[in-house]
Amino acid sequence: MAQKNDTTALVLALVVTLGMLGGGAWLLLGRLGGGGLKLGSGPVRNSQAFAAMSSDSFSDVQNVPTGLFKYGGSTSWAPVRLAVDSQLQAARPEFRLNYVNPQGEAAASGTGIRMLLRGELAFAQSSRSLKPEEKNAAKGLGLQLEEVGVAYDGIAVAVNPSLTVPGLTPKQLVQIYTGKITNWSQVKGPDLAIQPFLRMDGGTTEVVLQGQAPGPNVKLVNSTTEGLRSLQQAPGGVYFASAPEIVPQCSVKALPMGNSQKKLVTPYQEPFVPASNCPAQRNKLNAAAFQDGSYPLTRALFVVVQQNGGPEQQAGEAYARLLLTDEGQAALAKAGFVPLK
Repeated sequence: MAQKNDTTALVLALVVTLGMLGGGAWLLLGRLGGGGLKLGSGPVRNSQAFAAMSSDSFSDVQNVPTGLFKYGGSTSWAPVRLAVDSQLQAARPEFRLNYVNPQGEAAASGTGIRMLLRGELAFAQSSRSLKPEEKNAAKGLGLQLEEVGVAYDGIAVAVNPSLTVPGLTPKQLVQIYTGKITNWSQVKGPDLAIQPFLRMDGGTTEVVLQGQAPGPNVKLVNSTTEGLRSLQQAPGGVYFASAPEIVPQCSVKALPMGNSQKKLVTPYQEPFVPASNCPAQRNKLNAAAFQDGSYPLTRALFVVVQQNGGPEQQAGEAYARLLLTDEGQAALAKAGFVPLK
């Protein structure tokens, strides 16, 4: 994978991947709150201050602070930082954002929250809900954290393009990563050892594994880029990440997923675009499946705001309000996410 060229092409692909999603997003709320598999925190229940945002555009939002504000966190937010934040800052040049890479640890939801608590960020981006221990850590520092949901995301499972397997259930995916399933023949694939790759500290990992420890055959990677590159060298490899980071890629294949093997749903729009046709053509996200809940691996994206009454709180709340405008929700949809409204 040529990183520079592929990143540029991926940004362009993300921009054209989805049309406007807004009208059907309420279906996802109902499905996540009802039967079937629940991932992440379930339906977003924002506080009253954010529950009924009605601004049409970025320019309508009031109380946006002036200055330079540091932010960071989940790698699942990378498409937002690439395609949405630049649009937001063009409309509100007084509100300048500076993404901060962590030092000595991988970028992830948990890393961003820790950086927020250490005073290194004004606000954080998370692909999971706050943990009780994180809330307690904030309380011990005299802080209070609020999470504001802004969109929904699908999680895609990537394999080597040469691998032929019909698909997986979320339960089988967990069994692969905990070492209970070790050969693709156990899930209707070839007689080939499975090599799972995993980002350990990511919010995506916590959402999928639900606290279970990975098996001894799991190889840890520091980033999604490293995970996808590893699949190219591993015919039996598997890796999962945010769907917008995987589905449009040329070097891997996203697997269908379902709550049963009889009801597998693709995270991409059919027909599947083979690697031989990429990058002239790229697979596009299956927005309808993310909306109606038929695709089982979904979770919410949150802006984590510290309630300190200072400019950091103002910046975090302003960022969330901007993303919750009609313009912000449309931009998130174009970047590959399911808006809340």
